[in-house]
Amino acid sequence: MLLELSNLWIVILNVIGVPAIHLGISWIFTRMPRSRFHPDSFWFRTRAWEDGGAFYQKWFRIRQWKGLLPDAAPWFDGFAKGKLKDQDPDHLRDFISETCRGELAHYAQIPGIWLTLIWNPWPVAAVVMIVYAVLSNLPCILLQRFTRARLLRFLPDVEAGTETTVESSG
Repeated sequence: MLLELSNLWIVILNVIGVPAIHLGISWIFTRMPRSRFHPDSFWFRTRAWEDGGAFYQKWFRIRQWKGLLPDAAPWFDGFAKGKLKDQDPDHLRDFISETCRGELAHYAQIPGIWLTLIWNPWPVAAVVMIVYAVLSNLPCILLQRFTRARLLRFLPDVEAGTETTVESSG
């Protein structure tokens, strides 16, 4: 802890600061141009072990809890990813890029939350904040990767006109 504060101020800063960091980073990322988020870049590229999203369902049972996660993008006039609204290939490509945006925003929130280590005392409160930063963002990161892998698996069929239904991936 770099700042010596009373417990009351530490609680106040956490209650205000943590949501402000989450929402602030989300807002910043919704303002970035979609062209900055490429699903074929090294960071976002799907890997063979993801098996078109099957890995996430098998190991994390993602379909059972994905509906419990909030999608903050619409709060900032961003792209809603809760439901697949259109099966048009351009919409699917936009949706895929938006999963990259969401994933990177959640990666950025982890060190963002670590900024609270400035006022949270070591070791207990600081360790709690470090663990919270990872655990509060990991499900969202997994969901973005799951959704992107599934949409990328369906996109070639939709482009070719051979796929008639792409189930909601949100």
